[in-house]
Amino acid sequence: MDSIVLLKLGGSLITDKTRPQTARPEVIARIAREIRAALAARPQSLIIGHGSGSFGHTVAQQHGTRHGVRTPEQWRGFAEVSVIAARLNRLVADALHEAGLPVISFPPSASARCVGGRMVELALSPLRSALDHGLIPLLMGDVAFDEQRGGVIISTEEVFAYLAEHLPVRDVLLAGETEGVYRNFATGDHRVIPRITPALWEQIRHGVGNSHGMDVTGGMAGKVRDMLSLVQRHPTLRAYIFSGLVPGNVQQALLGLPIGTEICASDDALHVAGKPTLA
Repeated sequence: MDSIVLLKLGGSLITDKTRPQTARPEVIARIAREIRAALAARPQSLIIGHGSGSFGHTVAQQHGTRHGVRTPEQWRGFAEVSVIAARLNRLVADALHEAGLPVISFPPSASARCVGGRMVELALSPLRSALDHGLIPLLMGDVAFDEQRGGVIISTEEVFAYLAEHLPVRDVLLAGETEGVYRNFATGDHRVIPRITPALWEQIRHGVGNSHGMDVTGGMAGKVRDMLSLVQRHPTLRAYIFSGLVPGNVQQALLGLPIGTEICASDDALHVAGKPTLA
């Protein structure tokens, strides 16, 4: 199997996270066209995932789904989160299809198994078959059954991390609302950090804020932690956090051009390349 690129369309990008269940159809359609153009110029195996934004996050917080599902009321909430997350997934799938992309949805809730909030299993055979036949799997942040907590929420980053452990993933591209990781969100210093390593993260992590609007999966700080953990386990993997609101950025990222904030496994690798970690 060829190396795979994982592209996430963040909830803050494809929805208005300050307004319940409000999508940004014009943004989704533009990004779909950028993906098509990039694949025409540079054919590659691609898996797309998306966040829930103002769809799943709002309902999940209301029911506390992230922390476990036990009561009949919580299980009804679990089902509601699933339905609403699937509603956004349908909108994204339709836009990708209308752009001429051979997309097929794989909701993680159908096959994911979690233990203590950690995903330990996801059916990969159907994903492999889709990729082998030139299709583009579409995943999403979703609910999942958990052997200890009953049910939980799994983020797109968690799904991507699992895929990177079991598939030949080359790049992880996280397209969101912001240009990258800001130097200090808390103080309003919105200069983008070009690269983050584990050592640098210890210096800046307290200044990195959460997402704008509702997010039950950890916001920006959670995304950086997830990506750092991933690249430390797979040092050759590249991860980027960037804005998908800027026209052309998604296409640029898929063409392999550096963009936004790069998440790196090692300070040494950067020094060898002669590149600073903080500009």
